[in-house]
Amino acid sequence: QVHVVESGGGLVQAGGSLRLSCAASGSIFSINAMGWYRQAPGKQRELVADINSGGRTVYADSGKGRFTISRDNAKNTVSLQMNSLKPEDTAVYYCKAVINSVYYWGKGTLVTVSS
Repeated sequence: QVHVVESGGGLVQAGGSLRLSCAASGSIFSINAMGWYRQAPGKQRELVADINSGGRTVYADSGKGRFTISRDNAKNTVSLQMNSLKPEDTAVYYCKAVINSVYYWGKGTLVTVSS
């Protein structure tokens, strides 16, 4: 059994920073891509950032220059450092991990940015 759990969400003022973390655990033989997605109220889930096992990153335009994704392969974790947050970044942030060639999602962590 595999678990993917996010942490680090919360309330922050516009211009502030938050760091999200995600840990995968269980019967893990391999982890390929790991990433962060978000879903704002009334909107579809969208990519925030993704990182493969070799460290190659992909960012949505909305987060370029403000967000940084990183991973620790030894600890099976992925993090998202978010700076210069804007009210439009408010959403539930989900961690995705491709583990043993299967997609797993966390339950999400809420990020609220006040103006």
